[in-house]
Amino acid sequence: MELLRKLSERGLVYQMTAEEKLAELLNGPSLSFYIGFDPTAGSLHLGHLVPLMIARHLQNEGHKPVIVVGGATALVGDPSCRSAERTFESKETISTWADSITLQLEHFLDFSSQKNGAILLNNYSWLSKMNYLDFLRDVGRHFSVNRMLSAESVKLRLETGISFLEFSYSLLQAYDFLHLYRDHGCVLQVGGSDQWGNIVAGIDLIRRSEGTETWGFTCPLVTTASGEKMSKSQAGGAIWLDPSLTTPYDYYQFWINIDDKDAIYFLKLYTFIPMDEIEELSLLEGAEIRRVKEKLAFEATALTHGREEALKAEKASRALFAGDGDQEDVPSLEIQAERLRKGISCLDLFVETGLCSSRGEVRRLAKQGGLYIEDKRVSDPVDNLDPQDTPGSILLRAGKKRYYKVIFT
Repeated sequence: MELLRKLSERGLVYQMTAEEKLAELLNGPSLSFYIGFDPTAGSLHLGHLVPLMIARHLQNEGHKPVIVVGGATALVGDPSCRSAERTFESKETISTWADSITLQLEHFLDFSSQKNGAILLNNYSWLSKMNYLDFLRDVGRHFSVNRMLSAESVKLRLETGISFLEFSYSLLQAYDFLHLYRDHGCVLQVGGSDQWGNIVAGIDLIRRSEGTETWGFTCPLVTTASGEKMSKSQAGGAIWLDPSLTTPYDYYQFWINIDDKDAIYFLKLYTFIPMDEIEELSLLEGAEIRRVKEKLAFEATALTHGREEALKAEKASRALFAGDGDQEDVPSLEIQAERLRKGISCLDLFVETGLCSSRGEVRRLAKQGGLYIEDKRVSDPVDNLDPQDTPGSILLRAGKKRYYKVIFT
C-alpha cells in the first residue's frame, strides 16, 4: 500500500503540497523529514502526539526523522491559533523545558539505527548565532510583507494586535527548513494544521534561495465527538506525556473513558494496530465497545509509558471498574497518621490528591453528589475525618471514574 494513502486512511493527513510527487517520494528511497516542537511547557501533551505518530510511521517505512526542539523559536512565540501573545519566558526556563522535552521524544522514535535513526536538534544552536543584518539580507528579502499579512495566523491577530516579535516567527521557522535542507538534506516538513503557513513559507524560501523543490504536509487538529480539543481531559486539564504530570494510570483512564463514538477513530490515530484488525473491532456494538476502548487504552499507554506501566494501569482499572484486579496499582498518596489525629478534612484530601483542582471544586462536586470516600457520599467536605472510624487506607472518588487511594502511615 502506498505510504501516503496508508497515512490518509488512518486520518493522519490534512493538507499537502504536490500530492502526486509527495506520494512518489514517500514510496521511494529513504528521505529526511523534519518535525518541530517548541518547548512552551515542561512537557509535551496529547496535542503533540499525532505528529509523533506520523514520524514513527515514516521511520518504520525507512525514512529518517529530524526532530527539532525549538529552543530559539519558543523565545519568540508562534502566533498561530492564539488570540493573545504568549507569556514571555526567560531563556533559562525555555532551556530547561527544552531539555525535558528532549528526553520525552526519545521514547517515541528509534535514535540508534545506523540506517535511518532519528536525529534530535535544538534550533537555538544555529538561530542564536545569526547576525541580524545578515538575516535581513539573506532571508528577509525573500518575504513579502503583503503576503505575510495575509497569513491566517497574522490576520486573526491584526484586530487585537501582534508584536513584531511574533510577526517574525514565520521567517525563523522558514529558515529552520532551509538550514535543515542544507545541513541534513531535509526535503519534507510535517506539522499540525496550524503550521501550514509556516511550512509553505519554508518551501518558498528554499525554492528562492536554492532553486529546488521541497514538500510539506500537515495533520489535522484532532477533536472528540463532542468537539473538544483532544489534548484536554474531562476535568479540563492537559493530558501530559510526562508521567510526573499525568500518571500512567490517569493516562490510561483518559483513553478508557473516551466517548464510544471516538474509539475506532482514535485507534487509527494513536496506535499501530493494523487496519484490518481495526476494521474487525469496528463491528463490535453495545457493551462490547468496552473491548475496543481497553485495547486503545493499553496500546496508547504502552506507547507513551512502556508496556509494564500499561499493564499496571490496566490491572488497577479492572480492580476499580470490573472487580477482578488488584487495587495496589491505583494511584496513592501517603499521609502521616498524625495529621489525621490533628484533623484533616475532605477538602484537604481531594485537593492534595489532585482529584479536584481547588477547594471550590470540592464544594461544587459535593453539592452535585459527586464525592465519595469508599462507597459513602460526602455531603459536607469541610468536616474532618473521624480518626476512630477511618481505616489505614481509604479510596476517594470524584465523579464517576476518578479514583485515588490515601494511605495513613
